[in-house]
Amino acid sequence: MKQLRILVVDDEAILRLDLSEMLAERGHDVVGEADNGADAVRLARELHPDLVLMDVKMPGMSGLEAAKLIGGEQLAPVLLLTAYSQRDVVEQAADSGVMAYLVKPIREEELTPALEVAMTRWESYRSLARELDKAKDDLETRKLLDRAKGVLMDQHGFSERDAFEAMQKLSMDRRLSLKAVAQAVLAAAEIRGKGGNGKGVNPGGSGSHRRK
Repeated sequence: MKQLRILVVDDEAILRLDLSEMLAERGHDVVGEADNGADAVRLARELHPDLVLMDVKMPGMSGLEAAKLIGGEQLAPVLLLTAYSQRDVVEQAADSGVMAYLVKPIREEELTPALEVAMTRWESYRSLARELDKAKDDLETRKLLDRAKGVLMDQHGFSERDAFEAMQKLSMDRRLSLKAVAQAVLAAAEIRGKGGNGKGVNPGGSGSHRRK
């Protein structure tokens, strides 16, 4: 697998050293170390590692709590180290956004497969998050366009088709996205409603888009 920049988090210094040596032997770069969850979150924000390798049980903020913050901010995937194999710990790890976990003591032959699982799941998670963000943005854009078309239909007597074509023309003429044009139409309508002149957007010129 490709070289990873990894943040190692464990409250036992000897275990951090062992993990760092194991990772270095496999060509990975340990960019930082922490002995508690709070520092792990801080360093993840500062260092932007490819992955966080973190113990579950630490003083203060636990690994699960830190993983939830790190995953929630989409800073990096978390590979959790735990001395427990109980179902409740595994379920908590999944709920906290942990991508994979290893049960201590760690066997060297299990490390690379676990890293690969964590990175693969992380890429799938980020891809899904991007798709959801795009879907949300597309829905918001459609809502804005519908509102802007309504404004143009009311103010200029356009049909729905004429209103959309007017915004398309303005989008091309001014090299703006349709979303930006819709926002401008709505902003101009708001100014007009407050007593301004509302001349920020001229969607149809002399009315050439109005159909008979």
